[in-house]
Amino acid sequence: MPPFRKALTRFSPWLTLVAVYMVLGLAGRAFLWARFGIGADVGTSRLPYVLAAGFINDLIESLYLFGPFALYILLVPDRWFRSTANRVILYGATAATITGLIYLTAAEYFFFEEFDARFNIVAYDYLAYPTEVFTDIWEAYPVLKVLGIAVTLAALAVFFLRRSIKPGFDHVVRFRERLVAFAPYAVVLAFAVAFYPTNALSLSSNRVENELVQNGQSSFFRAARTSDIDYESYYASARPADNLRLLETELAPDGAQFTQLALGKMSRRHPARPDGFGKLNVVVVSSESFGAEFSKLHGADKDWTPNFDSYAQRGLWFANAYASGTRTVRGLEAITASLPPIPTVSILRRPGNQGIGSWGKVMNDLGYQSSFLYGGYGYFDDMNTFFAGNGFQVLDRTDIEKVRFENVWGVADEDLFDRAIQHYGEQFQAGKPFFSIIMTTSNHKPFTFRPGLEQRGIPEEGGGRQAGVRYADYALGYFLREAARAPWFDNTIFVVVADHGARVYGKAEIPLETYEIPLLIYSPKHIAARQIDTLMTQIDIAPTVLGLLGLSYEAPFFGIDSLHERPDHARIALFSHNHDVAILRDNHLVVLGLGRTHQSLTYDPLAKTFKSRADDAALRDLGVAYFQTAADLFKTNRYN
Repeated sequence: MPPFRKALTRFSPWLTLVAVYMVLGLAGRAFLWARFGIGADVGTSRLPYVLAAGFINDLIESLYLFGPFALYILLVPDRWFRSTANRVILYGATAATITGLIYLTAAEYFFFEEFDARFNIVAYDYLAYPTEVFTDIWEAYPVLKVLGIAVTLAALAVFFLRRSIKPGFDHVVRFRERLVAFAPYAVVLAFAVAFYPTNALSLSSNRVENELVQNGQSSFFRAARTSDIDYESYYASARPADNLRLLETELAPDGAQFTQLALGKMSRRHPARPDGFGKLNVVVVSSESFGAEFSKLHGADKDWTPNFDSYAQRGLWFANAYASGTRTVRGLEAITASLPPIPTVSILRRPGNQGIGSWGKVMNDLGYQSSFLYGGYGYFDDMNTFFAGNGFQVLDRTDIEKVRFENVWGVADEDLFDRAIQHYGEQFQAGKPFFSIIMTTSNHKPFTFRPGLEQRGIPEEGGGRQAGVRYADYALGYFLREAARAPWFDNTIFVVVADHGARVYGKAEIPLETYEIPLLIYSPKHIAARQIDTLMTQIDIAPTVLGLLGLSYEAPFFGIDSLHERPDHARIALFSHNHDVAILRDNHLVVLGLGRTHQSLTYDPLAKTFKSRADDAALRDLGVAYFQTAADLFKTNRYN
């Protein structure tokens, strides 16, 4: 046998694993296309490209994943490699590896079902909280069943592939011969590292098609590499002074005056308003995954939020409201700090997030008692650290004694609301106004609830998202009814808003339909019922509520008082999705991506579709001004 061919046979165990990986990738991609691609307009005509490009991506990723195995084959002595002990180890390792690959293929299906994407920054972030995440996975998904199937299929695969593995042990192969066979692999791997990014073949305007083309493991590692990156090095940028000039003009319509522009800071002085309500209490309910798609008032076929819909018609209902992102930390970041969603990680997860310009700081300076209440353990997503570091008293699961029901994410929303009412009673007795943010948890997998709610469409388990939304709405109604019996109710403004929509879906890079959220401001003694149709986002909530109070304050907020701005002002909304950020105005959207890329689109809000358009330089520059300035101010500790 020629030396080179003999050397190649030494790598037959490696080649066998690569072949298995490629078959699983092909099968998994075809199944994802059938299950999710067709519904996202990735038609049959696109399937050949999806499979071919995906095959290339899988092949490139296999070079990375199985690189250590290739090195092992290259470096270990020939005698050891052909020994019985090593054969047992390699057959066992091959079975374990195939088990893992099959399991990951199944896991990627469930992840795609939830997030309409390959493993991404959400998957990476969740690894930091194994207790909550893995317990949730255990309760919500058929873990043991999938694992059993994976083990069985892997054992069968090793049995039938044993003849493909065996040639690796048949011949004496010297190191020099192995090195000759290894060299082409090393060259290709070096080329891939230097010149082949994860999204090299993601060329479609359809986001779901691009996700199908990509490799899940490669997407995950890309998320890990770019989870905390410098904005100006990766995204479209401009001169800081030019950005500030654009923002000075853009934020002028609400009448606040910039006070530190010469220092490159965004601080603005908001004068007192004679028509303001004064120092009313303020309670913000941030409701987990409470998307507008479930509200009949918002035009949905579903009627899962009758309590929200009822209260919205008795207060200020913002019918055109959007979330900043797709995770709880993005919602809390926007509501608390009125800060654009800088890529890629929320400031709750970044160092240097304490002592920033926040709604809590403003309220504390005005003589309020500020608090943050969470039904779970607040170390999750660094919530306790963030809120405590910004002047909030934090109450989480450790402070809730009376519990009807709880699961891995925390106590039931009813229990959280009971604790909130108790807390507000204590603050009322202290004689100072209070400001509070409540973050609920119940509308989350595994969607388990206390008994006794079945007649409301909320079974103890198995009810899925419908039960979760119905329970969140039921608990909201319970809270507002119980609060109405308290002595502090008449002097309180309630804000109810979702932290984000239920899930991201759709073929657009920024699927706006899934960012639509319910938002109401309710205070029956002070605020008449009214529908607000102008564009509203989470970063505008703090300035808008402060405008209603009419109190003078200074803050670096990027949001605007939507009720007291000039009526001719065309509003903007800012979004994040994975590594992309975007700005929307008058149904024109500009998406800013890694590699300083940008894309201009026109959005049809009725059809929920996008069309490409000529480069919108003005809107692009404004988006750059928002995101770059926000990133720079936070990074340099000047957002205060």
